[in-house]
Amino acid sequence: MPAQPPETIELPAGVLSRIRESDAEQIAAAARASMAHLQPWMPWATEAALAPEPQRAHARQAQEQWAQDAAYLYTLRRNLDGPVLGTFGLHRRIGPGALEIGYWLHVGATGQGYATQAAGALTQAALALADISRVEIHTDEGNKASAAVAQRLGYRLDRVDIRPAEAPAETGRRQIWVSGS
Repeated sequence: MPAQPPETIELPAGVLSRIRESDAEQIAAAARASMAHLQPWMPWATEAALAPEPQRAHARQAQEQWAQDAAYLYTLRRNLDGPVLGTFGLHRRIGPGALEIGYWLHVGATGQGYATQAAGALTQAALALADISRVEIHTDEGNKASAAVAQRLGYRLDRVDIRPAEAPAETGRRQIWVSGS
């Protein structure tokens, strides 16, 4: 069993590749183009945070996290040379033996199966790791599109945690979807 997920994962309609600092400009452009789509659900979706320099810093941090086995962050593209359609990640922030999948998509890439394909591939990659037995997707109860991704992949709703809303459209009811044991 591998200790880390692969740096590149082929999907039926795209490819996930490990985030590099050289991706920062395209990530910033895709997120800025999708700002109105992202802001209701993503507290980090601000003009300042989505400028190229903060995205370069984020990409450098992603490289450090990968090296430390703290998180594995990817860009999503139709092909390796194509524009960024979003970012996906596996995060070690929910305790031992588990990874959380986080993601966002460019507004023009929604409703086309990209999130389901990428989250499904990351679920498989995570569960193939030697130390992982559970993968979670956390969605706000109001974010029906993200919850649908977890449901399409066969995740089960484990619980709903109450917490303060962090973004404008959030309800404060975080759904914890689980795959694995």
